[in-house]
Amino acid sequence: MCQAVRYELEGEPEWVWQCYCRDCQLATGTGHTTIAGFHKDRVTVSGPIANYTTTGDTGGRVSRHFCPTCASRLFTTGDLPGPLTIFQSGTLDDPNSVTPTAAIYVKDKLAWDYIDPALPQFPGMEDRY
Repeated sequence: MCQAVRYELEGEPEWVWQCYCRDCQLATGTGHTTIAGFHKDRVTVSGPIANYTTTGDTGGRVSRHFCPTCASRLFTTGDLPGPLTIFQSGTLDDPNSVTPTAAIYVKDKLAWDYIDPALPQFPGMEDRY
């Protein structure tokens, strides 16, 4: 939002998913988030980064990285998905450049939220690995 942090992503994402997990609901204040996974070796980040680490429902570490100036949530790293960095698609310079291909953590979906019926649906993230 404030441009204090910039990142460059090389190539196309490994995947783009709608995530309905409870952690994403709490972190975003809404029903789901759209995320894009890129291999860490194709990611360059410049600027100061702050992070907050919790334990995910699989028992692994989940670190959310954000701008310390404006608090925009930028990306997530952790034990699962390991070598991937998961970017919030809304922080891309062109968020329309990615399109979700699956819905994950649908077991946590809020009753009022919507899932595109054309998307494959998975109870959790681990079901995709």
